[in-house]
Amino acid sequence: MISVDFRTYSSVPPETAHSVVLFCDGAGFARDAAFQSFDRTLQGRLAKAVKAQEFKGETGQTLSLLSPGETILQLHLIGVGPKEKNVLSDRERFQQAGGYGFQALKKTKLKEKKAVFILPEALGDEAALIAFGARLGAYEFSLYRSEKKEAGPAHLTIFHPGKKSDQALSAQWKELDALSESVLMTRDLVSEPANVLYPESFRARIEALQIPGLETDVLDRAAMTSLGFGALLGVAQGSAKPPFTIILRYQGATDREAAPIAFIGKGVTFDSGGISIKPAAGMEEMKTDMGGAAAVVGAMSALARRKARVNAIGVVGLVENMVSGDAQRPGDVVRSYSGQTIEVQNTDAEGRLVLADLLAYTRDTYKPCLMVNLATLTGAIVVALGHEYAGLFSNDAALSQELEQAGRVTGESLWPMPMGEAYNRRLDSDIADMKNIGGRPGSSSLAAEFLKRFVGDTPWAHLDIAGTAWCDKGTACIPKGASGFGVQLLNQFVAEREN
Repeated sequence: MISVDFRTYSSVPPETAHSVVLFCDGAGFARDAAFQSFDRTLQGRLAKAVKAQEFKGETGQTLSLLSPGETILQLHLIGVGPKEKNVLSDRERFQQAGGYGFQALKKTKLKEKKAVFILPEALGDEAALIAFGARLGAYEFSLYRSEKKEAGPAHLTIFHPGKKSDQALSAQWKELDALSESVLMTRDLVSEPANVLYPESFRARIEALQIPGLETDVLDRAAMTSLGFGALLGVAQGSAKPPFTIILRYQGATDREAAPIAFIGKGVTFDSGGISIKPAAGMEEMKTDMGGAAAVVGAMSALARRKARVNAIGVVGLVENMVSGDAQRPGDVVRSYSGQTIEVQNTDAEGRLVLADLLAYTRDTYKPCLMVNLATLTGAIVVALGHEYAGLFSNDAALSQELEQAGRVTGESLWPMPMGEAYNRRLDSDIADMKNIGGRPGSSSLAAEFLKRFVGDTPWAHLDIAGTAWCDKGTACIPKGASGFGVQLLNQFVAEREN
């Protein structure tokens, strides 16, 4: 993870700068003092390059010059505007600019360990968000490469014009620094192969966090059996790896007895589909089926790291869904924690079985003011929404709107999806209270209706992140691979409730 520091500049370019990124805020950027100072240093070559390359400072636009001066080895211009032509939120726009800046440094492959970002007057207040985007964009999961790829600079100094006080900038960066650590941790968890990250090792990583204010409790197989977690344990019974439910508790509200917000995550560390086995092609991606649990752990970590003024509970169910002589069979009937019975018609619809016990247990045990669950639950949501939005299902309009708003701010976008009695009726079973599938049409909504049967009257939302937890094509702030989706979203959702 790259380190970052901030300095107010008195002269541009700084004398020690060899690798420099200069940010340009749309139309008129060439009149900015920082740009003009660089142009004078480079004897007018910068203005000529801008004109020749038709660089206009628009969002995502870049221009790179190698060895343009005696002391500057590389200079990159990054467009950040103008605002009125953007479909991105302000926060997302500045974060992406930081990501583009770091990617530009990395592509040139000069082995500079330190680099400099310089912000013009118009962007002086956004230093922390730009640094946050650079840190997200710098992420790589290269743990298992025998030869490490060039990772880019390890340290970044951001020079800003001093519009925002050092105290205000320090406070903003402290929160974003904590958030970035949590996002990158979530990406690491989702990226790990299933032979390394399985229920027991996932449990160990959670217990090793040791973040002040964050406490953990563990339910092992014996405890879950005693509690009646028949749905979750049915999923786990085909694996040699024992299952766990982990509860993360954080009390930051002034009223420590206030009802907590509850986040619940599906943590299937590998999903073979069980006896309803998945096709071989693409099955390696099923190591990511614990993305919901990873996001919950990341979000709880972020809240504790930044000392959020809220009481929160995170509950994650960690299981493997495997094929063996002990595996659950299609047609089996299990009794869930809530007492409701479920006919398991398809063992590959296992995530909802895990969540069923977690939701009912969380509702009864912690009496939360609301519950939000995250899960890589259905392939159907990917067909419906692609990789740009997660599906949002809820029994509460106000909660749904709050989550949508948090998604708009952070760029972790949600799309409200339908629910209703017509979907619910299709889950009725001939031999049990319900079955775990109801046919292919509308299957994401059917899964949501299944979960709704276990939440009672508690305000609840289900986020189906199957299309957003993994990024097949890299973006400015999300290199190809695990996205960490959900951590920023939940953190922003809580932050808006704190204010």
